[in-house]
Amino acid sequence: MTSIGGAEMVDWNLAVATATRFVRPGPEVSRDEAREAVAELRRHAKASEEHVRGFTRMVPEGHEPEDTPVLVVDRAGWIRANVAGFRELLKPLLDKMSERRSGGPGGAVLGAVGGKVTGVELGMLLSFLASRVLGQYETFAPATRELPAGANGGGRLLLVAPNIVHVERELAVDPHDFRLWVSLHEETHRTQFTAVPWLRDHLQGEIQAFLGATEVDPMTVLERLREAVQTFAGARPEGEEDEGGRSLVELVQTPEQREILGRLTAVMSLLEGHADYVMDGVGPQVVPSVAEIREKFQQRRARGASRLDMALRRLLGLDAKLRQYRDGERFVRAVVDEVGMAGFNRVWTSPNTLPTKAEIARPADWVARVHRKAE
Repeated sequence: MTSIGGAEMVDWNLAVATATRFVRPGPEVSRDEAREAVAELRRHAKASEEHVRGFTRMVPEGHEPEDTPVLVVDRAGWIRANVAGFRELLKPLLDKMSERRSGGPGGAVLGAVGGKVTGVELGMLLSFLASRVLGQYETFAPATRELPAGANGGGRLLLVAPNIVHVERELAVDPHDFRLWVSLHEETHRTQFTAVPWLRDHLQGEIQAFLGATEVDPMTVLERLREAVQTFAGARPEGEEDEGGRSLVELVQTPEQREILGRLTAVMSLLEGHADYVMDGVGPQVVPSVAEIREKFQQRRARGASRLDMALRRLLGLDAKLRQYRDGERFVRAVVDEVGMAGFNRVWTSPNTLPTKAEIARPADWVARVHRKAE
């Protein structure tokens, strides 16, 4: 990565060290319990492949999609994987910012100090998230010695064992059923990207366009941040539109970025809603207590852990993530009810058949555009 005076824009090692230091400890388990949980999650991940492919019919007969590894990790392993992913994904933006900073006075000093500060901030964010994520399909996952990934830049599936054990205990649900239920959701994400070859490149292109539109002038960023803080503090100038529904992340964006974010939101709503739909669709056949698990899990999503947790969710835009599950699942269910699973699977034909943000809210519009037009 481009560096200034030997200092990177983000001190990635410090980010890992900070996150692993401050992350909450996992649930108390014996060594035998930990080994059993890891082994069972691996078995469930393997079994989920057949369940998901059979239900979604996304993989044509005789076609074997690109293989990607399944890794059962602890919280520290999840942190290391995500720092590696961030480093890969943000490289073009950070190079751009480094070039801009190198021309200014004291660039080397600013690079060193800024890299440390940003590393700590990223570490604190990841320490907050590392105890909450149950599983994750890493689409942009550079392979390392500790964390293998698919060939040619392919992804990997992470299952965070201590978090899964923690939640199954908190909800008082059958641990075997819950572990399979979570595996079904994450395996659906793996199937989405391995069975739809263009999806990864499309998503990467949108993200890079979003990052490319980022304002690199510090004064411009500070001005946007000041406006965002005023909005949250209720000091919005008279006559301006109410932005109360936006996160701090959204409020510091440029108009171009908001347009790209609308498309990304639609794609993510589709992917998350599809995974929720599949896990519940497969569930009754292989997860006897799926109805109880879903009800308790939905209640947990809705209430959050605390007022502080809810505030952080809004600040980071995580409440939007929860809406993606709900809105996306409604979209998938409505489309499948009207045109069947094969009709729904037209969504994976090309970027042009992906739903827009407006169509996620109005599934009939997507059906009319993609099906009626084709007919």
